[in-house]
Amino acid sequence: MSVLARSIGNAFRNKVRTAAVVAVLAVAIGLALAMLVANQAVAGKVAELNASVGTVLTVNPAGGQGFEGGGEPLTAEQAATAAAVPNVSTVVGTKALRLRNAAEVAAQTGTQAGAGGPGGQGGAAGPGSQSATAVTTSLTAAVDAGTLGNRNQAATGSTGTSGSSTAPAFSVPVTATGIGAEVDTTGKALALTQGTGLGDYTAASTGALLGTTLAEKNGLSVGSTFTIKDQSFTVAGLFDAGTAFGNNALYLTLPTAQTLADLPGELSTMVVTVNSMENVDAAKTALQAALGTDKADVSQGQRNLQTAVSSLGSVKNISFIAFVAALATAGLIILLIMVMLVRERRREIGVLKAIGAPNRTIGLQFVLEALVLVAMGSVVGAAVASFASGGIASALISSNTATAAATTGRRGQGFPGGVPGGAGFPGGNPLGGANQLLTSVTASASPGVIAGGIAAVFGVAIIGALVPALLTARIRPIEVLRGE
Repeated sequence: MSVLARSIGNAFRNKVRTAAVVAVLAVAIGLALAMLVANQAVAGKVAELNASVGTVLTVNPAGGQGFEGGGEPLTAEQAATAAAVPNVSTVVGTKALRLRNAAEVAAQTGTQAGAGGPGGQGGAAGPGSQSATAVTTSLTAAVDAGTLGNRNQAATGSTGTSGSSTAPAFSVPVTATGIGAEVDTTGKALALTQGTGLGDYTAASTGALLGTTLAEKNGLSVGSTFTIKDQSFTVAGLFDAGTAFGNNALYLTLPTAQTLADLPGELSTMVVTVNSMENVDAAKTALQAALGTDKADVSQGQRNLQTAVSSLGSVKNISFIAFVAALATAGLIILLIMVMLVRERRREIGVLKAIGAPNRTIGLQFVLEALVLVAMGSVVGAAVASFASGGIASALISSNTATAAATTGRRGQGFPGGVPGGAGFPGGNPLGGANQLLTSVTASASPGVIAGGIAAVFGVAIIGALVPALLTARIRPIEVLRGE
């Protein structure tokens, strides 16, 4: 009988014991694989954050923020200066526009003129608008103004009429952004759900990328057309920004947006990507010095992202330690089982030695028997890991998120609404948008990760089975048989 056949037969010699051993190994192996999957998922998320939002700086005109504030506009020359700063990888210029529905603007202008109030299209562009004339479009906003929108509009007086007690209906403007590359305003690649990009973002184009809800509101799809300032544009693709406000927007190429605003060469913001998260602070200081504090404000979009990455790093370390511990537990289980089996078969080993069986044959027999048990345990353990890895990762992340939030919240005491940037959340939101990044980690049991984990389990199993077998195989046959 071959060594392999003998090993498989020995593995099923006692079926009850085999079932018990496989069940125990399945739990240990499943936990090890689940921890490995969680570790790989968190590592991938950390790499993603470090490569995108975590290394992005935003440059605004000094004293300005979006359509609010004052200061002088940014220029293409300043973008070139920013690109020459050490550790800066890319600089993407943007030009923001507020688009108002043409029919609504015409109706409001007529109402204001009839009431004799100060009007014209200038007010329709929104408070602090960088353009004195409203940029009109055939699009209808996908976001309803609601109570907050009408209240904010009434506070600015941009839709009010002189001597009139009733303000006209108001709709939220559509945000149009001209960009110099296929990224959003945070520096992340646009998540296109349909269609294609705009090609060369540094050249004028009649193509546009629309948010999914904006396209749905207007009944548009890839290939459809709409107008901005009576100029026809074609929908090249649809994107999903993940929020209602973000999807009430469209993207154009940078020169096109500058032409629509009648402001060639002018930028609203610059999105600066640094080559690594470790160099962000140094690049921010150098960038501010190069552009001048009186010309530009340099800010890090999500300062609290470092807390998020730190928390994810803790999860990564914990999951790796748990993987090693579970792997060691599986190895210990195998070692104890094989010690028991070897002691039960001392006589068998003595007979094999007496008929001339070499030590390697005896050791191989027990190793193959252990691998049969581990293989069955791994099949069940992989199934356990595929179902449990997501829950385990979520539990680890939730625990560390709560700890980080509590710590940050204590540091933020004394600020209205919690920590800076936490306004709008009950008691403040210590992690801000980073909290959503933490909870967006998806642990999926990929074949590569499972295969790597099982390979590690098999390696431990070989060691656990080989040690007791070789120690017993070194004993002389006469000593083994005498003890029986």
